[in-house]
Amino acid sequence: MKMLRFLFLLAVSGLLAACVGPQLRGTGDLGLIIERASGQVTLINTSSRQPYARIDGLGDLSHASVVYSRDARYAYVFGRDGGLSKIDLLEARIVKRIIQSGNAIGGSISQDGRIVVAQNYTPGGIKAFDAETLELLSEVPAEYAPGKFSKVVGLADAPGNKFAYALFDGGEIWVSDFSNPRQPTTQRFPAGSQPYDGLITPDGRHFLAGLFGEDGIAMLDLWQPEKGARKILENYGRGEQKLPVFKMPHLRGWSVAQGKAYLPAIGRHEVLVVDVATWQEVGRIAVRGQPVFVMARPDGRQVWVNFAFPDYAKVDVIDTLSGKITQELAPGKGILHMEFTPRGEQVWLSARDDNKVVIYNTGNFAQVGEIAVNSPSGIFFTHRAGRIGF
Repeated sequence: MKMLRFLFLLAVSGLLAACVGPQLRGTGDLGLIIERASGQVTLINTSSRQPYARIDGLGDLSHASVVYSRDARYAYVFGRDGGLSKIDLLEARIVKRIIQSGNAIGGSISQDGRIVVAQNYTPGGIKAFDAETLELLSEVPAEYAPGKFSKVVGLADAPGNKFAYALFDGGEIWVSDFSNPRQPTTQRFPAGSQPYDGLITPDGRHFLAGLFGEDGIAMLDLWQPEKGARKILENYGRGEQKLPVFKMPHLRGWSVAQGKAYLPAIGRHEVLVVDVATWQEVGRIAVRGQPVFVMARPDGRQVWVNFAFPDYAKVDVIDTLSGKITQELAPGKGILHMEFTPRGEQVWLSARDDNKVVIYNTGNFAQVGEIAVNSPSGIFFTHRAGRIGF
């Protein structure tokens, strides 16, 4: 009798647990895909290569980005309409959503995971929020001259709860220290004409801002900021006619592999190769279009390149040992974004115009999966939670 009662209670407790709790998952195995046309995200499992939930009500995702909490349970989605949404990946729901500006272009999360920062076009500047509650903590208006505010681009987290970013209209790099999140302090550095995006190197030392208004790249050594920003690659392309630029390269997709950086060349069908010890150009690789993302597999052996219109159905794969293209792929129409699994055995590619995400084995280049997604763009896996600048 006691055994029957025990089994009955065990069954009831199991049923109740199934009803009130989320399915057990390891967050390190998860990620999400932006559906840019519908204001939705698809939650996915990278091991099973399958979606497990879809969440709507996220506003304008035409240019959206995502960062993750330290424990990789929560995703923070930055929408183009100024929306900032906190998503629980385990419960597959929106925890909170706010509209924090009129026109936004991404964000970042602090080294300690306590502060989420959004970068804004309108009004120009950055805003810091409590990662737990999304309470506004402080803001830094991008007023580069009296009464003049700049679009902010290239925001990246840096060690010490600092954030580096560029002012497109102001031609400057700013570094804001949020050690006291309600009273940040900011340093300003002249950068050059129209910095359009930025990145921080994997070690957190250098912030680089690509310049659209002139040849070259502005680089700031965050270990020695008193030396100011300096130009690198400023002679590249000087005196040459650039092609029309159909889509600006995304510098966050720049790659550092085997001691070299692989960078998209603005308005050219080339990938630049730069020695990161000297920041001097050491090579150029001709590719089949204007590069948008130039991304290295985690082990650094391959660099995958996608392209702007009209070549956005193509993907080239560069072998970093030989410095040559070894694969020319055509995964689908409108390849907008790529994301490697944490150890690089697969790469996921969004084919916007085919309404699908395709998955390739990076060892033999065979397609190993496909997921139907409505107008997919950004793909973001939770291993980003442990990386600087992502």
